[in-house]
Amino acid sequence: MGIRCAIVGLPNVGKSTLFNALTAGEVAAENYPFTTIEPNIGVANVPDERLAEIARIVGSAQVVPTVVEFVDVAGLVEGASHGEGLGNQFLHHIREADAIAQVVRCFEDPNVIHVAGTIDPVADLETVDTELAIADLENVQRAIAKLERPARAGEGDAKTRLATLERVELHLAAGRPVRSLELTDVQRPIVADLFLLTAKPTMYIANVAEDGLGDNPLVGAVRGYASAQGADVVVIAGSLEAELAMLDEADRTELLAEYGLEEPGLNKVIRAAYHLLGLRTFFTANDNEARASTVKAGATAPQAAGQIHTDFERGFIRAEVVSYTDLAAAGSEQAAKDAGRWRLEGRDYVVEEGDVILFRFNV
Repeated sequence: MGIRCAIVGLPNVGKSTLFNALTAGEVAAENYPFTTIEPNIGVANVPDERLAEIARIVGSAQVVPTVVEFVDVAGLVEGASHGEGLGNQFLHHIREADAIAQVVRCFEDPNVIHVAGTIDPVADLETVDTELAIADLENVQRAIAKLERPARAGEGDAKTRLATLERVELHLAAGRPVRSLELTDVQRPIVADLFLLTAKPTMYIANVAEDGLGDNPLVGAVRGYASAQGADVVVIAGSLEAELAMLDEADRTELLAEYGLEEPGLNKVIRAAYHLLGLRTFFTANDNEARASTVKAGATAPQAAGQIHTDFERGFIRAEVVSYTDLAAAGSEQAAKDAGRWRLEGRDYVVEEGDVILFRFNV
């Protein structure tokens, strides 16, 4: 299944630098606003050490990781919801994404322009979030205006839809994102139909200088802001990540060690984007390849089979399943079977994180 995460933020906060490092791209990253006009799209592999271990155990010739698609969106400025800067384009590209990663600048550098003239990460976050909320509020108000007459006439579910959107309107007007509003099973699809920006799962990426990875009061301010929204924060040094992305594995390991890091910060960004949507990873493996695939939480075995090939879902018979933990502990497929860790599951089986699955099908 496709997963798209929009990278957003004010101009010159490091969005394109991050995008380049994530996707090994060559997007312009310059010291002036609106370097990015059309969105840049790239794909990043989701780091998962389990995949290589499964390939080793099974003897797979290659590994195929699951991926996240990142979209580098034009920088937003105050007034974007009313068309300032590249506002309307910006909002359109975010609306097409599944999740949002908002980059915020947490470093001082007189050589890098800040559109507001001062470094204040919380103010920057509020600017972006406010613009998204204003755009959502206007969208909801337009929908309410269209529903008022059919609701008075008692047409279909117009009253229910109107009441739901009026509740959303009040929530947005109070300065709260739609994702923080508890909705019933009836209300949820009504709101989903509007593709609201503040309803999307969101995380914050604090971009620091290379010497700012430790105790950093600017990052502390971002954490406080995010905590109030129940959002995650990932801290990266964009310039360091860009350098790491250019190195081979040996040099990358050496440079990480110099900074006391176990892995690139980009790995954390990719995993956070992936888990932001509550997804599950399952694996399939044979002599040819070991593959990681993605399903939504609650997906059944036939639905997971459909991620491999539609014929697998259409002709699903059963799934032979072992958890990664049990397979790794056993050391081989046969040992896992001898230990009784392999099991047969039917159409109602709900796929768990880390399942290794062999699908049986007939078409």
